[in-house]
Amino acid sequence: MKKIKTQSLVILAIFTAIIFLLSFTPIGFIQLGFIKATIIHVPVIIGSILLGPKKGAFLGFVFGLTSFISNTTAPVVSSFVFSPFIPLPGTDHGSYLALIICFVPRILTGVVPYFVYHFFKKYIKNKDSLSFAIAGVLGTMTNTLLVMNGIFFLFGNEYALVKDININAVYTVILSIIVTNGVMESIVAGVIVTLVCKSLLKNKKITQMLETL
Repeated sequence: MKKIKTQSLVILAIFTAIIFLLSFTPIGFIQLGFIKATIIHVPVIIGSILLGPKKGAFLGFVFGLTSFISNTTAPVVSSFVFSPFIPLPGTDHGSYLALIICFVPRILTGVVPYFVYHFFKKYIKNKDSLSFAIAGVLGTMTNTLLVMNGIFFLFGNEYALVKDININAVYTVILSIIVTNGVMESIVAGVIVTLVCKSLLKNKKITQMLETL
């Protein structure tokens, strides 16, 4: 039992390292035509499916932490929605509401895929690939929908200022991001999650360990 727990922590550490690697290097993004899709959340989804919702939530927290660090140390115009240390437009102070957007969606991204995968695995027999893909897609949309809607409800006015648009047009802009980046990132995640999970589960030692978690 102790050996299994150690192996589980080793895998968790590997996923954590991968998240940091993807977050702070260009390999965390894939250029798809005119869209740059992020894959930073993919290890969170895979970790959730394989290691369970608690460890998935931890990986989601790590994802949020890397976002917090990057937006604080190398801010862009919209970094105020992810870091309370970046001043809101037209002010000299940030908002701690940014921590909600930075962490809550990412933590839930590490929880939702586990339950989605097991739900579909139960009702779609002998179709693990489909269950993995659906978990990857819905895990990605969990992050995208919560982050973008969080921006609208918590920082709508400020977002309109930095984008130089009318406040009434903010949600239209947000929807366009969801439809373009969100959908493409979901498809990419669905494919990668399926390929990686199927590959890992071919290893008998990993499969035996996961069955005891």
